[in-house]
Amino acid sequence: MPLGIDDWHFRPRWVPFLLLFVPACVCAGLGVWQLDRAAQKRELADELAARSAAEPLAIGDAAVDAGAVRHRRVTAWGRFEAEGQIFIESRRHAGRTGFHVVTPLRIDGSERRILVNRGWVATMAAEVPAGPVTVAGVADVPSPPALALHAGDDAARTWGDRWPYLTLPLYAATVTYPLQTITVLQDPADPHGFVRDWPRELPKEGMHLGYAVQWFAFALIGLGVFLRLSVVRERADAGPVA
Repeated sequence: MPLGIDDWHFRPRWVPFLLLFVPACVCAGLGVWQLDRAAQKRELADELAARSAAEPLAIGDAAVDAGAVRHRRVTAWGRFEAEGQIFIESRRHAGRTGFHVVTPLRIDGSERRILVNRGWVATMAAEVPAGPVTVAGVADVPSPPALALHAGDDAARTWGDRWPYLTLPLYAATVTYPLQTITVLQDPADPHGFVRDWPRELPKEGMHLGYAVQWFAFALIGLGVFLRLSVVRERADAGPVA
């Protein structure tokens, strides 16, 4: 007698369940997580675009909210100070290794300084302009490398004017005046600077979407194999049919 649809039965077993169904659920969860990450990157890209398109923010004596201002165009007025200028080493441009020149700007009418990254130079030689200047650029918050080999913020006191990297807490530990909560990546069109070819942070969602597709594919494969192994054919008057 031929087998009909009623002869198919779902008979899940522990081994396929543990080896296939559970990992398939985990893969599906990872796919959902990657979709969420893609949505976050999309929202961040929209936020950065909005900040970039906003009118420049004038930076004065009042400390700004670094998280809200980062990546926004800003302006500041004051005087550059040669004392306190530092060179950040191992910065590359056009295949060459050099330095970023970071100079404190004393904000007009204030004791507060804001650090201005004036660009790339090949050697530790950078003139500091005299007199009042207007600086325009993009707000940034420098972060340490993944592996920071120092014994705390006080370590910068021994670095002199050549630093391996820059963070605001490190710099603040070497001076007595207040700092703004951001630095400025000086605009390429501004005078009193050097080579300024700043990388633009563009969060990309495509990578996360690709990962999501992969995880969902793994989940479908695992689920399909689990169902195939769990569905058997059998007649009422006989055992399972191979």
